[in-house]
Order: sequence, then C-alpha cells, then structure tokens
Amino acid sequence: MFKNLREYLNSVFLRDPAARSMFELLTVYPGIHALAFHRLAHGLWNWRLHWLARMFSQLARWLTGIEIHPGAQIGRRFFIDHGMGVVIGETAQIGDDVTLYHGVTLGGTAWKKEKRHPTLGNNVVVGAGAKILGPITIGDNARVGSNSVVVKDVPAGATVVGIPGRVIGPKKDDTKAQLREAMAKQIGFDAYGQSSEMPDPVAQAIDLMLDHMHLVDRKMKNLSSALEKAGIKVNLEIPVLDVNNLEESPATDYPQRDRPKENS
Repeated sequence: MFKNLREYLNSVFLRDPAARSMFELLTVYPGIHALAFHRLAHGLWNWRLHWLARMFSQLARWLTGIEIHPGAQIGRRFFIDHGMGVVIGETAQIGDDVTLYHGVTLGGTAWKKEKRHPTLGNNVVVGAGAKILGPITIGDNARVGSNSVVVKDVPAGATVVGIPGRVIGPKKDDTKAQLREAMAKQIGFDAYGQSSEMPDPVAQAIDLMLDHMHLVDRKMKNLSSALEKAGIKVNLEIPVLDVNNLEESPATDYPQRDRPKENS
C-alpha cells in the first residue's frame, strides 16, 4: 500500500511544480482527498452498498468541491489539480496517468440506465473548464484544451479545442511537434492541455523555448562529435536533468582540469 502511495505522490510531483513535500500533498490537496474517498466509495459500490457509497461520495463533495460518482472506474495515478467544480459521472471510465484540471465535467447526455459517460484512455490531459459529454472515447495521450466542449470521439495523441471540440493536431508528419513533446517530457512539463495551435501567447512562447533547447542539444552533440574526430577530447555533454529530484546528475560533470575557475 505504501509503495503504491509513494508512486502516486511522485507522479503528482511531476505534474504539479507547486508541490513541495509529500506532507503538503497529503494534507492540502483536495484532488488527492477526493480520490481517496472515491476508492473507498467505489469499493462499497461494488459490494452493492449503494447508499453508503453515495454518502461517502457526498461527504467528499462537501469537503473538496469535487463530485465523483462511486460507480465511476478510475485507473492508477489519476490526478485532479486544483479540483473545484470537477464532476465525474457514474459510467465514466478513466485510464492510468490521467490529469484533470478544475471545472472539468465528464457528463452524460441520456437518462437511460446504460453507458452514458465518457471513456478516457491513458495519459490524457483535460484542461480547466472542459466538458466531455456522452459515451464517447478520448484516446490515449490526447489533450483537451481549456473550456472545450467535446461530444465526439477523439483519436489517440490528438489535441482538441473549441465549442464544439475540433481536432487541431498534431499532424502525422509534424516532426517539430513530436520533438517538442519529447523535450517537454524530458523536463517534466505539461501545461493545461495546451498546444502550439491554440491562440495562447504563453503556450507559443514555451514552444519556442522547447525548439531552442532541442536545437542547442543537437548542436552540442554535433560539436562534440566533430572534436572527437579531430582528436580533441573535450567533454561537451549536457548534464542529465533528474526530474524526480530536480537536480543535475553528476555522471556527466566536467573533469577537474576542465572546470571553470570560481570567482574569488
């Protein structure tokens, strides 16, 4: 149990740069509290103790502002950031490593007792205020932009924005978008389900930074390779960023003779 809890809290650290300690996560994060209540309520629901399960979910709603029906199926490492106003319906199904922001609704569009709520694949990010309605499927690694209203299936790896939601990327041949995603994962960054196609100057500035980081990384590798071919041994490798500990690994540090002298 404690191993799974540590794994979960570590996954939250990677998705929320404001988190400072495990104690803070356990005591002041309503998304984590709501998920803990739901695990208990869902177990009671499966044991057919429906009224008691609903009471626990109602208590969680009062305490956290997050409403999760005890019948909803939620995978591992699910995280709700900020949390207020999130609603998850009875027949919703959520995969592993999914992130929701405040104001998200996974709602139904029918009154019949059948599958009427969305299914979210693994590693899906849903931006603040988005509404995903009906028994539709959001594919693995998809992104739903803030305040979007999605009523149709979204393919895996796609980004959807607008009212009604429309798929805007990434394009299958968009190599630059794939490089940005790889660099963003390397530094542990994922901002509110945004993408470069959205009219957001902050998101576009971040994309330019990721492009520049990738270009510098590639040029350093080319320079190091050229110097080695010329018989010049210079370590130009960039230290590996340890996202978990937020520090640089000493494995690729400069040799003692190549270190720059400290200012006295």
